[in-house]
Amino acid sequence: MLREFRLPDVGEGLTEAEIVKWHVAPGDAVKINQTIVEIETAKAVVELPCPYEGTVSALMVSEGQTVDVGAPIISVQDGEGGDGAGGDGADAGRKALADDMVPDVRNAAPAKEERQPVLVGYGVKTSATRRRPRKPAAPAPATSAPAAPPVVSAPPVAPVPPAPARGAAGPVQGNGSAAPVRARVLAKPPVRKLAKDLGVDLTTLTGTGPQGSITRADVEAALAAPAPVAAASRWEAGVREEHIPVRGVRKATAQAMVASAFSAPHVTEWLQIDVTETMEAVRRLRTLPEFAEVKVSPLLLVAKALITAVKRHPMANATWTGEEIVVKHYVNLGIAAATDRGLIVPNVKDADAMSLPELARALGELTERARAGKCQPAELSGGTITITNVGVFGVDAGTPILNPGEVAILAVGQIRDMPWVVDGQLAVRKVTTLALSFDHRVVDGELGSYVLRDVGAMLEDPLRMLAWS
Repeated sequence: MLREFRLPDVGEGLTEAEIVKWHVAPGDAVKINQTIVEIETAKAVVELPCPYEGTVSALMVSEGQTVDVGAPIISVQDGEGGDGAGGDGADAGRKALADDMVPDVRNAAPAKEERQPVLVGYGVKTSATRRRPRKPAAPAPATSAPAAPPVVSAPPVAPVPPAPARGAAGPVQGNGSAAPVRARVLAKPPVRKLAKDLGVDLTTLTGTGPQGSITRADVEAALAAPAPVAAASRWEAGVREEHIPVRGVRKATAQAMVASAFSAPHVTEWLQIDVTETMEAVRRLRTLPEFAEVKVSPLLLVAKALITAVKRHPMANATWTGEEIVVKHYVNLGIAAATDRGLIVPNVKDADAMSLPELARALGELTERARAGKCQPAELSGGTITITNVGVFGVDAGTPILNPGEVAILAVGQIRDMPWVVDGQLAVRKVTTLALSFDHRVVDGELGSYVLRDVGAMLEDPLRMLAWS
């Protein structure tokens, strides 16, 4: 019989997600727990397994399309006959698995929101999450419940033509009704995927295909053209504005940053320090066998210094709830990472309990997963304090905004040669600037100064880390 797989809530109060990549096509055989699709939530890219075994009948949404939780995304013919009333135990088990994975939103009344969704460690009020009502593409016949709550429409399943995501022109129509596609140019999903992988902006191309659609050859030709010519042609074509949809990680990050900036009273202190000894320590660590297969950078010692400072001043590693201050006697160290999908802040759990080689390895692995968009939801929540390394962008420092739920964040600027007075003599030294932002409800000026001073002292003389650890 034909079975329908609806977009599940993979955790953390998911309300919608974008289809990033299909791993199957109509006609493919699938097994239970086989990865069939990658979706992008407000946190990361997540792989979804199939709850059925059988043959893919149709893909109901295309790559790049955003759909609500509970909306059908794929149909699978499982080989069982009849309407399912007389199915065997295995069939019942598969149905139970699918029902457990996704909520039935077709006849469900609005339920009280219980969870508090979070983004990269950001705590959000329960009332802040609302299901976005689906906008109908065309007038529909009136139903017996005109005042129905804003839930996903799910009419009886009907066979859907092979999805355009695998070669058919035009937008995909889920369940025979128009689906909201965000594209602004005419191109097939495989062409869009190719352009995305190659970094080609489809809005700058002129299509040579049917009805002016952009073809694979158009994308490849744009890639082969010299970059300056392509940039000039875009300006000469009169493209004055570009409209980029705000969704996924970028949308959730923006909401969290606004919530933080206008709820926590931020204070930022600055400290310029000589890190010549730290750079020498990094050079020596790289020669040790314990770090033979591990990336050692100044960020490693900055992280160790912040962890040590937090252990000396625990109030900087806390959360303000409004009713009480929760002091954390563990450090889940967040590392801000700029990715193609926006800013995320995965964190190293219990970083304070790690040795220096373990911390170096954890930081390296976390950074790689973040850049690949493979961080798990657990890695993007529960942080207690954060480091943002703006120095990699060639700037000296900034005024970082707190991650909601945390009371301190340390920004590290670029390390560069500067004149510095050493023992009364002018010398050229390696210098950087630290900026510590903190929540003045929890951390007062004295405590914030102590934390920043201690981090700076340890980076000026790394031996202090041993003395204070």
